Amino acid sequence: MKYRFEEISHCNMCQSKTDSHKILGRRLNKSQGKNPKNKIGLTTTVCKCSNCGLIYSNPQPIPLDIQDHYGVPPEDYWKEEYFQQNPDYFVGEIKQLKQLIDFKAGMKSLDIGAGLGKQMLALENIGFDAYGLEPSVEFHKRATSKMGIKEEKLKLGMIEELEYEENQFDFISFGVVLEHLYDPSKALEKAMKWLKKDGIIHIEVPSSNWFIGKLINKFYRFKLTDFVGNISPMHEPYHLYEFSLESFTENSKINQFSIAHFEYYVCQTFLPRVFNRFLIPYMDRTNQGMQLCVWLRKN
Repeated sequence: MKYRFEEISHCNMCQSKTDSHKILGRRLNKSQGKNPKNKIGLTTTVCKCSNCGLIYSNPQPIPLDIQDHYGVPPEDYWKEEYFQQNPDYFVGEIKQLKQLIDFKAGMKSLDIGAGLGKQMLALENIGFDAYGLEPSVEFHKRATSKMGIKEEKLKLGMIEELEYEENQFDFISFGVVLEHLYDPSKALEKAMKWLKKDGIIHIEVPSSNWFIGKLINKFYRFKLTDFVGNISPMHEPYHLYEFSLESFTENSKINQFSIAHFEYYVCQTFLPRVFNRFLIPYMDRTNQGMQLCVWLRKN
């Protein structure tokens, strides 16, 4: 893979200057394991915004060909069960959404990074006029050919390239998408233009306050190395950012929204099961789960 490296001068979410930010350590361009200092590879410096808690790499590695990251060969990926729609898919999110908006049949939704279109189908089933965009040719092809998504409802392309009319959607979703974008604040700015006043944006992102992540970094310090386990800008899953709730609070001043609801998902601990009995309740109680879910309302 070939990269260009872009120096970051301001936090993407709050615009504070990076010269005051904390350096957390280094991240390899491969899985690091227990002894990253014994591995050969490229590293980038991982920083944390002192103002809003956003974690990012500086300089930011940008692949010369984005397909080096996301051009997954179809034969390595697709299984028949992927094309089965679980009736419980997105049910919890729909329940929360109905508490935040005055739902009426015919409301319009947009799924950014729609994949196979499963969220679109779930929303159509409850009365939404559902749309989506998907940057992957292979996902787009299978969403329309195997899942029955209409081509006029699912655009092929990246959010940076596509446009929609302003003030037309009641609900927009970024499900595990924002952490892969080089300019998440700009993506939120575009989405807010497409959203109606008082409309809702749903976002799920990796949390910069994940307890297990902090344990991993302490383990590396114990091993007398300056590597960290945060983000993965040059290897799968190619996460460029980890976000805090404060990241969105600060960005709300730039992109004119309010936080309508938030919660943390504990997810996996990646530790022996014996620890889960204690760690899962602790992370749940202290808001130190792996995933942050925020619901934004357009002002």
